[in-house]
Amino acid sequence: MDFDTDIAIVGGGLNGPTLALALAQIGLRVTLIDRLPAATREDAAFDGRSYALALTSTRMLGALGLWDDVKSHAQPMLEIKVTDGRAGEGPSPFFMHFDHVEIEEGPMGHMVEDRHLRRALTDAVSNEPLITRRDGETVVAQDAAPSGITLTFADGKSLRARLVVGADGRASGTAIRAGIKRIGWDYAQTALVCAIAHEKPHHGVAHQFFMPPGPLAILPLTDNRSSIVWSETAASAAHINALPDDGYLDVLRPRFGDFLGEISLAGARYTYPLSLSLAHAMMATRVALLGDAAHGVHPIAGQGLNAGMRDVAALAEVIADAHRRGQDIGSTTVLEQYQLWRRFDNTALALATDSFNRLFSNDNPLLRLARDVGMAAINALPDARRGFMREAAGLTGTLPRLMQGKAL
Repeated sequence: MDFDTDIAIVGGGLNGPTLALALAQIGLRVTLIDRLPAATREDAAFDGRSYALALTSTRMLGALGLWDDVKSHAQPMLEIKVTDGRAGEGPSPFFMHFDHVEIEEGPMGHMVEDRHLRRALTDAVSNEPLITRRDGETVVAQDAAPSGITLTFADGKSLRARLVVGADGRASGTAIRAGIKRIGWDYAQTALVCAIAHEKPHHGVAHQFFMPPGPLAILPLTDNRSSIVWSETAASAAHINALPDDGYLDVLRPRFGDFLGEISLAGARYTYPLSLSLAHAMMATRVALLGDAAHGVHPIAGQGLNAGMRDVAALAEVIADAHRRGQDIGSTTVLEQYQLWRRFDNTALALATDSFNRLFSNDNPLLRLARDVGMAAINALPDARRGFMREAAGLTGTLPRLMQGKAL
């Protein structure tokens, strides 16, 4: 089979371009396919989210030559405070407090707005001659053969590759066409997302406040701003989001509290429905899945993008090693190594976030007592605190080379 490209990546979000850059740096030809037009991705108001990039994710961006373009817009997370309570009543006296000085490696992570991270990726992809972009194109069929795979687009054109990577989200067409089924459920929750300006400095402290309808995360951004990820029941979220800005803030204030002084909106408001979606497999013949295409989780721990980045690092390393050995980079043998490396961790993360959400998003007095006692116990044990911090920083498990800050 003649190949138009070595690897075709379907999905132009964050994980797809990151993988494309990693593969191009080892000399492979990559085609990046995005159903959205380039102008949509380049719009600064396109997504609105901010991401808690774990320490190891920032190391990977450094190894790919991206971090220098991002770090001036990044806010280090120096502490994390986790509390339980109800809106308007303040937090319970039981809490967990994590300080980065206890793990020695530096900040546990950095908060980065989507618009800055996406711009750095877009510029790097545009400057890489081994990456071909196909924006505004939709894949409608894929035909895997023992020696390669052919993609067919809506306009009837086709593309032949050694491997197709699905980075196309929870409703992954790549997974569907490969016959990979999914398990999942709707949480009947919606995340209300916005940026807030406040009078007092946040000092790099992130807050997670668990309330009966769902968690409220207050995550530090640059300057006197914070990113809000506020989970409510779907019905309540629809009502709140329909309010004018003043009404929206009136509902937020008793949940947010006054510890940062007066608050105001610092940008547009967004909503995202929350659900769990887990693919039965991360590979099929000539196909690999990563990020939300393989595992879409609740944002309660802020680890969704970091798990996708670790997928990217693991898949890139497996492909790089196979390429150097002269192996077929799209073979089942190679892809099984990737799946073995990542599937257990991703399943464990999905189950953990699901369990945390069920445990904390309720007002059952017995569960409230159990979780408060549990938080107090963890906070009192230095080894337990460090374990949680190392997990949040991405420092546990077998780290791919990129996540250690090393080139492939």
